[in-house]
Amino acid sequence: MTHTLESRVAIVTGSLGLLGREHLRALGEAGASLVVTDVDGAGCERLAQELGTGHPVMACGADITKKADLEKLRDRVLDRFGRIDVLVNNAAIDDKMVGGGQGEFETFPLETWKRSLEVNVTGVFLTCQVIGTVMAKAGRGSIVNVASTYGLVAPDQSLYVKPDGARAMFKGPAYPTSKGALLQFTRYLASYWGKSGVRVNALCPGGVENAQDGWFIEAYARRTMLGRMAHKSDYHGAVVFLASDASAYVTGATLVVDGGFTAW
Repeated sequence: MTHTLESRVAIVTGSLGLLGREHLRALGEAGASLVVTDVDGAGCERLAQELGTGHPVMACGADITKKADLEKLRDRVLDRFGRIDVLVNNAAIDDKMVGGGQGEFETFPLETWKRSLEVNVTGVFLTCQVIGTVMAKAGRGSIVNVASTYGLVAPDQSLYVKPDGARAMFKGPAYPTSKGALLQFTRYLASYWGKSGVRVNALCPGGVENAQDGWFIEAYARRTMLGRMAHKSDYHGAVVFLASDASAYVTGATLVVDGGFTAW
């Protein structure tokens, strides 16, 4: 069965986020041994105990912007499992800025810009450099870089305007810029490591319904072809496809799973 991940070891960064948890569940259900990692080590330990996939799960706190943390993560995983097969680069900062001079581009905080790029781009670079190198040396592996529809198209700022005309927030420039960069980085690594047996692909998810205000859910749903926001489980199949041998001839690709948001 090509979708199986039996005997594979999968690392998911940003494990404690909404989609991070879902990626772990999907990979675990496909048979993978799991590595739960995020900046909150205690939170990772709790999530590892909650997952209960029936397959081995380990937790290891790490800051992806610190190479030493990633090297400790790598060493702990290799000590426990002896191999690394799948890396899902899910950790990211999504800058949601309110008005009042904090969200408009003209006054967008430089520190927010720098921090977002540090995590969303440099953090992925470092994680691939430390963890992906293990795969390349082993001659096998799959890297899934979680990007965004906003890496493909500009943010629709009208989605963040309430029915009464008041602006709830601005979508800042750092997140879409970082996700666009991630798509090109994916192509670079796919080319660089192709002959080493490591496939590198990007997953572009759309917005997930997660207790947002009703007016926003409705506005976003109208913007999609399927007429709804994503359910948090809607990306299970995509992440397992990219991680497994079901996508054995897929690399350097961008898989868009957004209900048709970017296809209008």
